Amino acid sequence: MVKEKKYSLMPAKEKAEHIYTWLVEGKAKNIKALEVKSAVTDLVIIASASSARHAKSLADNIIMESKKEKFEILSTEGYQAGTWVLVDLNDIVVHIFQEETRELFQLENLWHEAEAVVLSERAKKA
Repeated sequence: MVKEKKYSLMPAKEKAEHIYTWLVEGKAKNIKALEVKSAVTDLVIIASASSARHAKSLADNIIMESKKEKFEILSTEGYQAGTWVLVDLNDIVVHIFQEETRELFQLENLWHEAEAVVLSERAKKA
């Protein structure tokens, strides 16, 4: 299914909760997670940013925190423009859109049969 993990063996849903927390802390809006179970990934997380700078900041934070947690980062796409930034974490692909771009592409409709995953923020470390 998904490329064999080299680093973190954390289950995708638990990993997604970390990512969700980072997105909430970064003030992302309309965050959705879908269990797609495809040959490419297990989960897709879609979030909205208010600007290109905001999208880049959210992506930067996901990358920085993922490195700390030893989550495998395969690639990023769209960072320069910041209208649609994709961060591929192997078993999870994060899509960060500016609102207008998200409405245009309606990515959620691509996986309309996918099961929504309910995520909650991870407890803050003391």
